[in-house]
Amino acid sequence: MRAVVVRAFGGPEVLQIADVPMPVAAEGQVRIRVEAATVNPVDLATRSGALTEAGLLPARDVIGIGWDVAGTVEQTGPGVTGVMRGDRVIGLSDRLDVPIGTQAEHVVLDADAVTAAPAGVSPAQGATLPLNGLTAAQALDGLGLHPGQTLLVTGAAGAVGGFAIQLAVARGLRVVAVAGAGDEALVRGLGADLFVSRTARLGEAVRSLVPGGVHAALDAAVVGAAALDAVRSGGAFAALVAGGAPVPLRGIRVFNHWIRADGALLSRLAALVEAGSLTLRVAGTMPLDHVAAAHRRLAEGGLRGRLVLTP
Repeated sequence: MRAVVVRAFGGPEVLQIADVPMPVAAEGQVRIRVEAATVNPVDLATRSGALTEAGLLPARDVIGIGWDVAGTVEQTGPGVTGVMRGDRVIGLSDRLDVPIGTQAEHVVLDADAVTAAPAGVSPAQGATLPLNGLTAAQALDGLGLHPGQTLLVTGAAGAVGGFAIQLAVARGLRVVAVAGAGDEALVRGLGADLFVSRTARLGEAVRSLVPGGVHAALDAAVVGAAALDAVRSGGAFAALVAGGAPVPLRGIRVFNHWIRADGALLSRLAALVEAGSLTLRVAGTMPLDHVAAAHRRLAEGGLRGRLVLTP
């Protein structure tokens, strides 16, 4: 079968479509015939070697690429319950050190990392949910806010930011969205109460809208210290990438959120999609062998949604 791998770090040109052995589902696992796999910033960081430089991924002869998947279960390993052959599912591969990622014709995942695909959406749409939806939901859990409190979301027009707005609003939070001026209508449509342009001096602009500062920030755009300045003393701050956590000034609880697969939480997010409370955004689809072009386009920025590979 075919799979996207890298054997040397570098630009998109190092991505290869390799012929690899068909994976076999072991105990507690399922094999999925991949119908869609999303391209995310973590894939670019894996391919470039940035994750290895950061000490997050050992250097290997072959590294698989891809985290999100939507497809059909075609094999179940011993001990698997609740998932059957033929089920349409979405799931997350949350390990960096793998020879085959989800950008492949087939992938094996732990059964508790997948859930039924939301009804009424395409595989490409469903594949955009696991990594970015779980990141937003788990980071919000870590912030520990209560209904009525105020949350700052940077990168609010992006994939994680958009999910964060909608999930925060569903929790009764008041959202201040930070994005480009042209995205104000988009983020307000997702439920943001207040808007600040990303070109503004963030602390001052947010505090003019929310006296004393917001209760917490979810920093999807890796703004760092400027976003921290908008948080009130004793608040909370969620960073989403390695090296993105600013110094915890003024008693602010700063933490790096590290994503983990969670089929049960993913099921709840899928239910929100079915209810129309969570918006899936596909920026475009490409065949698997156009993966290098997808990496180049994502690196250019400005996408409103995710690019999806369709093996």
